[in-house]
Amino acid sequence: MIVLALDTAGVDCAAAVYDSGSDSVMGEVTETIGRGHAEHLMHVVDEALAKANTALSAVERVVVTVGPGSFTGIRIGVAAARGFALSLNVPAIGVTTLEVMAATARTQNPGKSVLAAIDAKREEIYLQSFDVDGNPLDEARAVTIDEAQAIAAAFDGVVTGTAVARLSDAPPAERPDAFPIAIVARLGAGKPAGEKPKPLYLRGPDARPQAGYAVARQ
Repeated sequence: MIVLALDTAGVDCAAAVYDSGSDSVMGEVTETIGRGHAEHLMHVVDEALAKANTALSAVERVVVTVGPGSFTGIRIGVAAARGFALSLNVPAIGVTTLEVMAATARTQNPGKSVLAAIDAKREEIYLQSFDVDGNPLDEARAVTIDEAQAIAAAFDGVVTGTAVARLSDAPPAERPDAFPIAIVARLGAGKPAGEKPKPLYLRGPDARPQAGYAVARQ
């Protein structure tokens, strides 16, 4: 099965073409841009397809990161994935960023459970724990720093993500959380087709309209 994977949930704008039959990434492109995913995503997809020497019409499944992460970036990625899936008449699959982080950590710590923890700012942490096989042990959620510290202290396994420094004596992360596009593709290829992907928002957007400029509803 040929999979097109997309990630716009964080600072990266990434796409990959993955062959699940041979478990091989045929082509991938990752650009660390911070913002501007809408302007870059189609170009990144075109580059990944070109590297894979594959036409878009050959894609049999579309996979996308659904969050938690950048509010705007997630919306862009999910909309693009659903658009590609509709035009190609193929399934679209959502993968959470916490799943990706846990899978990445397990490649470096085989046989270990993983607690994925993203620094959500505003004194909150996004977190979720997974067993040694990657199965979720609880729901993805936003918790306070104190709650996250208690959860991490009691967790028997590896803690990963930008929130680690808030939960232990570990040094701060050198860069924002990233979600390797090859792992996104593999996770999405292994999931059963079901509901269309939708954004996973664990809280509302940080941006708020200015009340003084709001237009009164009639």
